[in-house]
Amino acid sequence: MFKVNDNYQKLPGSYLFSTIARKVSEYQAAHPDKTLIRLGIGDVTQPLAPAIIEALHSAVDEMGNAATFRGYAPDLGYEFLRNAIAENDYKARGCDIGADEIFVSDGAKSDSGNIQEIFSVDNRIAVCDPVYPVYVDSNVMAGRTGTYDPVSEVWSDVIYMPCTKENGFVPEFPKETPDMIYLCLPNNPTGTTLTKAQLQEWVDYANRVGAVIIYDGAYEAYISEDDVAHTIYECEGARTCAIELKSFSKNAGFTGVRLGYTVVPKELKCGDVSLHAMWARRHGTKFNGAPYIVQRAGEAVYSETGKAQLKQQIAYYMKNASAIRNGLTETGFEVFGGVNAPYIWLKTPGQMTSWEFFDYLLDAAHVVGTPGSGFGPSGEGYFRLTAFGTCENTLAALERIRQL
Repeated sequence: MFKVNDNYQKLPGSYLFSTIARKVSEYQAAHPDKTLIRLGIGDVTQPLAPAIIEALHSAVDEMGNAATFRGYAPDLGYEFLRNAIAENDYKARGCDIGADEIFVSDGAKSDSGNIQEIFSVDNRIAVCDPVYPVYVDSNVMAGRTGTYDPVSEVWSDVIYMPCTKENGFVPEFPKETPDMIYLCLPNNPTGTTLTKAQLQEWVDYANRVGAVIIYDGAYEAYISEDDVAHTIYECEGARTCAIELKSFSKNAGFTGVRLGYTVVPKELKCGDVSLHAMWARRHGTKFNGAPYIVQRAGEAVYSETGKAQLKQQIAYYMKNASAIRNGLTETGFEVFGGVNAPYIWLKTPGQMTSWEFFDYLLDAAHVVGTPGSGFGPSGEGYFRLTAFGTCENTLAALERIRQL
């Protein structure tokens, strides 16, 4: 008789955004006359920039010609894209990251879930609380998190680093020593971030205790303040303790196109074992590469025309963020984020739980958001709204909330 991976049975409920989708679908079926505005899932709404569309069309034409047709991609990704990433995302910022340390993938979500495979199941993970659910759930599936307490909503073998109003939503060094530290900056869901000096302290800490930092920089393009690092490799010593995950989804609208990359420096080792070599082996064994046409589209992101067009798109979303942040503040909500990230983190009114506020907002205003408790126990009493809607829908949702 075959057996299943029992660790999957430990996962409580379904994935957060699947639960939201089910609840919204049920509400819509029961109220077909209501027009919902969705500001919950962080999906983009603006079309792909013209420079990207042009690159896609050109690459598709190449695939229709025997002389320029491409089959399997190189394991790490095409050199033209890796060189563009290295030059623009790293060398332009004074960071020594080579093209051969960049692994192109189909997105940061995949990499953030898969990266744990190269680490021993005995490692202790530390996560910010609240946190992007994939970090914890993928480690649950691997059998690394111990047992779940449904009352406290914590895993016995996970080290939680509460990010609350009291500490400015900035994680503090844990009392227990972790082996793997997950950091998402700017943060999803709180929309807050660390200064360069604060991030340097985490790099120093990781090197001191022998931990590795899994650094998710998916929202880097939205940073507006000068003292916030655009990559962890701006910090001295990061090459010996950090793996960085990046995405094209939020900076270039590739949520439906799928493209991302992971950086594993060659100096990052466990004893004499190279994590770069391990990830290369895993990558080559389990992944056949992002499509050629998509990688050409990624290359266009770094063209001068592409940069200018995407700068306008990011400004569009951040204008939405500012409108939500200012509008909710004027309405009397306690609001955080929305400055260096397209997420607004707000305190639920009165004594409402985050799911109670979700239901209330859905029923009374027909606006969909994300309950904070879905990101971890410290998210209870908070709620996330995204700035990725259209400007018209964002303003309409804001007006509906004002009238509550």
